Amino acid sequence: MQTPAESVSPSPAETKASHRSVWSWLAALMFGAVLAAAATYTVPNLITDWQVRDTAIPFADGRVAEGRCRAKLFVHHCSATLSAQTKTGRFFREVNYVFFDLHTGDYRVAVMADPARPELLTTDQALEKLWSRTLTLLVGGGLLLALVLAPFVSLVRSRR
Repeated sequence: MQTPAESVSPSPAETKASHRSVWSWLAALMFGAVLAAAATYTVPNLITDWQVRDTAIPFADGRVAEGRCRAKLFVHHCSATLSAQTKTGRFFREVNYVFFDLHTGDYRVAVMADPARPELLTTDQALEKLWSRTLTLLVGGGLLLALVLAPFVSLVRSRR
């Protein structure tokens, strides 16, 4: 029989399971933040590029104010600030692209836009890599979503 003064410490297996659970939830939170960032920064550009893919033309006054691409293995992440002068004023747009490519070295891009919607500036590279960007988002987003949902699935399985 146990007296109130005595304490019961958790077994090593319970402690290990508790630590594993905490790390799983922290990992899910981290992967969820990466998934949210991907949705916030890449999806809107991808959607508008699909909308203008057939009507976009090179913009004579289009400029890349700042542009940068980084590669990790074969996954490239490019971001740029695009600008263009039209009759109605100057448009600026921040764009982010993530895609698979075997390319090494620098990219050269031209600013493109749909004349009917000049505010939707993009680049020729973004339109050329549209399918790669879409597949990268679907595969990467699917993996991240699986990593976010894994702790929930594990919790449901452990309760059975």
